[in-house]
Amino acid sequence: MSGEIGKGATVRGRDDGLTLQAIDVSVRFGGLTAVDSVNETLHRGEILGLIGPNGAGKTTFVNALTGFQEPTSGQVKLGDREISGLSPHWIRRHGVARSFQAGRLFRDLPVSENVEVAGVSMGLSRRRAHKHAMELIEWIGLKDKARQPAGVLPYTDERRVGIARALAMQPAFVLLDEPAAGMSDLECDDIMRLVREIPARFGCGVLLIEHNMRVVMGVCQRIHVLDSGKTLSRGSPDQVQKDPAVIQAYLGHG
Repeated sequence: MSGEIGKGATVRGRDDGLTLQAIDVSVRFGGLTAVDSVNETLHRGEILGLIGPNGAGKTTFVNALTGFQEPTSGQVKLGDREISGLSPHWIRRHGVARSFQAGRLFRDLPVSENVEVAGVSMGLSRRRAHKHAMELIEWIGLKDKARQPAGVLPYTDERRVGIARALAMQPAFVLLDEPAAGMSDLECDDIMRLVREIPARFGCGVLLIEHNMRVVMGVCQRIHVLDSGKTLSRGSPDQVQKDPAVIQAYLGHG
């Protein structure tokens, strides 16, 4: 890999101390509170897991961090700048990328161009974006499928391409929404390897939303648990696994 990252004005290097911070973030839809006064700080170089039952507010929280949902109250900050309410495009160009539960691929385009277009959107030349895309595609293990239309890929390969597209934006922070969904144990092992490599290889902080507890516990340094939009628990994987509130609300007994 080229190791070149962070071309946006805010993103200056791997060890610049940049953070992505939620400060008392709440999101309400009418009378429903989807996210309730959540605080968290993601640092570059770490992998933070975000878990919780279905409907806990995980995706809404990620939407608030990435500009797809404006917080009803509270702040989202990238470094010293408040980014609450700014467009997803601005936030993406300044260092925060994400993948989606639904792949959102251009199904008629080749896999390579699906990744390449993300680099072009960040201002890379077509030639440079293609080179970067091919490096990413080789890294995710799909070099032999680079010329295939994205629409013929198996679902699990779509997830890998989603990760490559997010990283093609050369972010300081990448937010991955259930990258291991629907995967076999062997495929999960491969996704775990890729996610583990991201901080050192790309200089990113990673926020990982995932229901597969083996994946979460196997790759994350810290875990934040949401339940009904509120923070239920925070800590190391070992601390969270042993938290009685988490066991009762989410992990289950045995």
